[in-house]
Amino acid sequence: MTVSAAPTSTAGEWPATLNVQELLEQGWRPSPFREFVLKIHSRCNLACDYCYMYEMADQSWRRQPRRMSRATIDHVAARIAEHARSNALPRIAVILHGGEPLLAGAEHIRYAVDAVNSAVDSSTSVTFHVQTNGVLLDSVYLKLFDELGILVSVSLDGDEGGHDRHRRRANGAGSHQEVTAGLRRLTAPAYRHLFTGLLSTIDLDNDPVATYEALIAHGPRVVDFLLPHGNWDTPPPGLGTGSGTPYGDWLVAVFDRWYRAPVRETRVRLFAEIFRLLLGRPSLSEGIGLSPVAVAVVETNGAIEQVDTLKSAYEGATQTELHVRRDPFDAALMLPAMAARQIGRRALAPTCEGCPVHRVCGGGLYTHRYRSGAGFANASVYCRDLLRLITHIRDVVAKDVDALTRTAAGER
Repeated sequence: MTVSAAPTSTAGEWPATLNVQELLEQGWRPSPFREFVLKIHSRCNLACDYCYMYEMADQSWRRQPRRMSRATIDHVAARIAEHARSNALPRIAVILHGGEPLLAGAEHIRYAVDAVNSAVDSSTSVTFHVQTNGVLLDSVYLKLFDELGILVSVSLDGDEGGHDRHRRRANGAGSHQEVTAGLRRLTAPAYRHLFTGLLSTIDLDNDPVATYEALIAHGPRVVDFLLPHGNWDTPPPGLGTGSGTPYGDWLVAVFDRWYRAPVRETRVRLFAEIFRLLLGRPSLSEGIGLSPVAVAVVETNGAIEQVDTLKSAYEGATQTELHVRRDPFDAALMLPAMAARQIGRRALAPTCEGCPVHRVCGGGLYTHRYRSGAGFANASVYCRDLLRLITHIRDVVAKDVDALTRTAAGER
């Protein structure tokens, strides 16, 4: 097996220094990949100014083929099947991603789904998802997704003003009207069952409650709020100076609106995960908690990479020396950078160990921990914001539970 080294400038940074053999001798075992992100197209029809793929540190997309070739798809399908079989996985998820995956074309998407389904044994159930900006969602794609059972998540940042501030075409034109037109087609009765939810990047200039209400107007099953990608070297907007918690405050406002609604309007993934963790259950998200991250990414050229949001940290942050043409996914599990995402508390910075909510926070999204010189052995750049949100949710829920307990005791 070939083990990738970190880029020269980060070779001494954590986790390049992590000793996987020592972990194995101590009894650690990797969790097999259960989610495979296929970069079937490397370009996009929008030019969002916060995009980690095109606007941040790693510019490797410029060297990628525009579309994953059919030969590469065949290799990917065979490697996914091999991994599922060797690890006896009862179910896996395949996410068609980009860039904008719909630029690959309907027949190419059909080919990818058919290739994976044909390769994977019948003992493994495969769920297909597509993450799209929604601009190209038309009847052709919707009929295809319905036929193949592909679930659809759409990126939307709120109302027209909030969305179009960042999610524009290269000529500066906003995309909100096109995205919402695609959403109307997706949420029509014939296709609503395919609609899994909305992904929304937080902008502090957008009113949190108005943003939430603009999103739920489309009736999503799930809303996934994303913190803008940044790190200690390149802080996100609004976190450059001061000791405030602007993102925590923004999310608290959304939480209070969501939590106090007379009926449950949608599932907000971040809040649901915090609930799970406060109750002692494992996280189902890589963004919070200490559960092993079991996600592999395959670039359009067939390279096996780490989670793609790491492209926001530095050039080459996602790269390994592995390729689906010659390497099994099991080999990726032994890389220090992959192992670092699966060792729980052992990956936390010393400052996190003493935090009262470290088991819930989990150090925050790994991508947001980077600092040159130390690598990813840091707390999240959003540390104070996460503490603000988690403690607010904990205190609100504890107060309500106490009130219910007192009421029940009084009734007896």
